[in-house]
Amino acid sequence: MPENGKFVYMFEEGSQKMVDLLGGKGAGLSEMLNLGLTVPPGFTITTEACRRYMKQSAFPDGMLDQVMKALKKVETRSGRKFGDASNPLLVSVRSGAPISMPGMMDTILNVGLNDSTVEGLAKLTGNTRFALDSYRRLLQMYGTVVLGIHHEDFEDVLSSIKRKYSRKTDVDLTEENLRELISSYLDIYKKRGKEFPQDPYKQLEIAIEAVFKSWNAERAKAYREINRISDEMGTAVNVVAMIFGNMGNDSATGVAFTRDPNTGENKLFAEYLPNAQGEDVVSGSRTPRSIADLEKEIPAAYADLIKFIGILEDHYRDMLDIEFTIEQGKLYMLQVRVGKRSARAALKIAVDLVKEKKIDEKTAIMRIGPETLDSILHPQIKKTGKEVELAKGLAASPGAAIGTVVFSSSRAVELAKEGKKLILVRPETTADDVRGMSLSQGFLTQKGGMTSHAAVVARAMGKPAVVGAEEITVDTKAGILKARNFSLKEGDTVSLDGTTGTVYKGTIELENAKASEDLDTILTWCNRYRKLGVKANANTP
Repeated sequence: MPENGKFVYMFEEGSQKMVDLLGGKGAGLSEMLNLGLTVPPGFTITTEACRRYMKQSAFPDGMLDQVMKALKKVETRSGRKFGDASNPLLVSVRSGAPISMPGMMDTILNVGLNDSTVEGLAKLTGNTRFALDSYRRLLQMYGTVVLGIHHEDFEDVLSSIKRKYSRKTDVDLTEENLRELISSYLDIYKKRGKEFPQDPYKQLEIAIEAVFKSWNAERAKAYREINRISDEMGTAVNVVAMIFGNMGNDSATGVAFTRDPNTGENKLFAEYLPNAQGEDVVSGSRTPRSIADLEKEIPAAYADLIKFIGILEDHYRDMLDIEFTIEQGKLYMLQVRVGKRSARAALKIAVDLVKEKKIDEKTAIMRIGPETLDSILHPQIKKTGKEVELAKGLAASPGAAIGTVVFSSSRAVELAKEGKKLILVRPETTADDVRGMSLSQGFLTQKGGMTSHAAVVARAMGKPAVVGAEEITVDTKAGILKARNFSLKEGDTVSLDGTTGTVYKGTIELENAKASEDLDTILTWCNRYRKLGVKANANTP
């Protein structure tokens, strides 16, 4: 229970110890600020506020007043004013449960933009294209998250305008293209009898409510059921001053794992997109670039990222999943959490952290659950030279998976009831696919990177995945997967090698996995510290 009805905490008031109240994201932002890292100004609305909202279908008394007071402090620290037409402050409104639920709840970016503040932002920054790009993102997110307009409705219009003007990517859209896109997005609202609120304070209030409601979205409930997470926790809401990764080529956004989440190797595993916002990376809508390019393009920000990652891993003593944004050359940290990893990586990371004297052997043992040991012994692809290769993509989650192609999560649920083994094939996965993902043997996506939603969820579920296989074409409406000279439909069999990122036609022979040195080490430690022994009487009674 919050002390004296306190529902809102500035980041400097929190810490990692308050994770149950502030959620993982809010507690992480507070902890990074306490460590001296660069974090945008902002505040967290507590999980207790969410629980009360769920109980009474209304914000708890006094919560919005506390939000407004906290917003004033953010204005002071940012030097901008929320809703001001000439010097506008924009905020992101993000979820954050005490236990990580990647992508399962809602986020709305660029809250505070409207027809007047977008022009003010353009004049303030001298970058009209950036302001318009931010506005079209808000219109799409608000329409999808708050009003329930289908994501595809906006994406179809975006794709149409890119085709019309021969623009390969979103970044190639000009100011004129973006104005036409915004007009088309507003037409989508009108055709559905919806309206986009021009009042920034109304936007903020509705966005907070939407995040609270997303705790009980079907995808969130499915994820909690699959992962045995309590429905009673609720989510916190983080309101953060916007940091813009889409201000030009000196701006970027990315996701980093402090160690390789597939193999456990002690090397930076990270991707980024220049001139983009965070959802572009995690959604898988664009295939990111290697972090090695960032060192060349924005070297000062890259150096800070390496420094901050070292501080965080030493502090948390574990492999971490980090989100960051660079605005005009300056690095900001937006999230830190313990990273999802494959079974093989879990073993190596635990053993290596003991060798590095960051944790002891007992702590390492406690980080390896029985499901990890089960997963590490799953069969692998056996290469014979007779395989028919369909495509190569990114090896997002290791292991072998064989199944029949299915193009939607809902169809996967139906076919799984018939006992079918399935491979879920999507242009890119979204959080709404989680139920189908849980019932499939593995996943294949045309778009996305190693840190996309599909990759993170696959590793968390211990399922093989190949993502960003850009040489394939997935037409979900027609139900066709085109790969090289082949066209596959629902029911055709494919085999995935999540260790190499290869997709094969038909059923491929498997072989038993080999025990690793790290597994032997963990089992030796288990034997050293076990307190329970089992003895059997072999005599015949």
